[in-house]
Amino acid sequence: MTTMTEASVREFKMPDVGEGLTEAEILKWYVQPGDTVTDGQVVCEVETAKAAVELPIPYDGVVRALHFPEGTTVDVGMSIIAVDVAGGTGGAPVAAPIAEVPAQAPAGPVGPEQKPAAARAEAPQIEAPQIEAPQIEAPRAAAPQAEAAKPVGSGRQPVLVGYGVAASSTKRRPRKGPEIAVSRVPDTIQTELNGHGGAPAVKERPLAKPPVRKLAKDLGVDLATVVPSGPDGIITREDVHAAAAPAAPVTQAAPVAEPVPQAPVTTPAAVPVPSYDTARETRIPVKGVRKATAAAMVGSAFTAPHVTEFVTIDVTRTLKLVEELKQDKDMQGLRVNPLLLIARALLVAVKRNPEINASWDEAAQEIVVKHYVNLGIAAATPRGLLVPNIKDAHAKTLPQLAESLGELVSTAREGRTSPAAMQGGTVTITNVGVFGVDTGTPILNPGESAILAIGAIKLQPWVHKGKVKPRQVTTLALSFDHRLVDGELGSKVLADVAAILEQPKKLITWS
Repeated sequence: MTTMTEASVREFKMPDVGEGLTEAEILKWYVQPGDTVTDGQVVCEVETAKAAVELPIPYDGVVRALHFPEGTTVDVGMSIIAVDVAGGTGGAPVAAPIAEVPAQAPAGPVGPEQKPAAARAEAPQIEAPQIEAPQIEAPRAAAPQAEAAKPVGSGRQPVLVGYGVAASSTKRRPRKGPEIAVSRVPDTIQTELNGHGGAPAVKERPLAKPPVRKLAKDLGVDLATVVPSGPDGIITREDVHAAAAPAAPVTQAAPVAEPVPQAPVTTPAAVPVPSYDTARETRIPVKGVRKATAAAMVGSAFTAPHVTEFVTIDVTRTLKLVEELKQDKDMQGLRVNPLLLIARALLVAVKRNPEINASWDEAAQEIVVKHYVNLGIAAATPRGLLVPNIKDAHAKTLPQLAESLGELVSTAREGRTSPAAMQGGTVTITNVGVFGVDTGTPILNPGESAILAIGAIKLQPWVHKGKVKPRQVTTLALSFDHRLVDGELGSKVLADVAAILEQPKKLITWS
């Protein structure tokens, strides 16, 4: 059997494939233990909060271990695959030592949720045909705080791939090759031998899912003291709540001979425990785009004081202009729709009211006015809500803006939006009208001060030139950050957009 030395084994760590991302989910492995890989070969596909990415290995060698199975969320900096760069002449793959993960304890106390890399148990095995069972490291509830490292070697960058709109791409593809059977790894292993054949003494970790462990941590409950009620000895949320419930206070009676007036004893109200009908409910893990969106929306809603204003307008002339532009030879082959003219109207309004295109710098206590417009377009995709933006939209001609809009929307729906395309937005448009609703109260994209919502365009009775006539009508809503945008400024921006859409010729007179 071929053995490996620490010098010949390279540990490829989960890289930061976006700006400041902390974790990624392994969607699919393209290699198995025993496979030969070459520098630049894609070994797996991962999904971050912003994009689906294929990861190339930065060196040549033979795969010795996959440390996490598909579907596992891994922290940046954690080793995900071991490669023997010295190759091999036969024998079964074996578990590679985690040579590049720091062995020292992470900062702060080491508890059940956070262990040093040196304290890991030996990895369980992979069941595979025709080879001795290689080993794979099971996912842990919380990863050690290892220093994030970029792939080394050729310096190749992760390759962005599509993941979304196609019928087959929105689902997990079936695995090929041997299935990975992961057994639970003991949480701690004593470093001293117990003297019986050199076998280490093992202390097992209570069985609980990551959300349950977090709940126990928040409530101050030691999982080792909780009696499990779930299948196979798994601790449930109800078990944790039951363990956290306060015991009834014991009141001792005062001496009979000398009664002392006692203040009324107030028993604290028990925390209501939510009930679940698990047989008729489905739990969806919060991760990827949904996790990032939730964090961004909560941060925005409870950081920036939102104000939303509304205006209902007649856009009949704008729709007529859209039809005329579709016949214009300069717009041939481009996507021309009402969103294009609404985007142009907002850009003109920003030019007339530049203070709206700003952000609040809390640390420096400054308002940062942007002299460029990166126009964000909220897009509903199979992966969730994405807000890519058109860089320097203010400098584009109408045909250029139409081309950029078409590329942005199609790329987002196909799941090919890059992390860079979602960075640096300054103002955003969200078209909720495509879902048939009149309007909404949009939440600001973090780091921006304004977002414009477009409602459905409907034929409605409208007073036009003194007579009630059927006209194309819609409602616009503008949310803005009241820390830096006063009501007057917000109203002027919304009124300018409305005036342009009612009288599109202002695109010429106001530009």
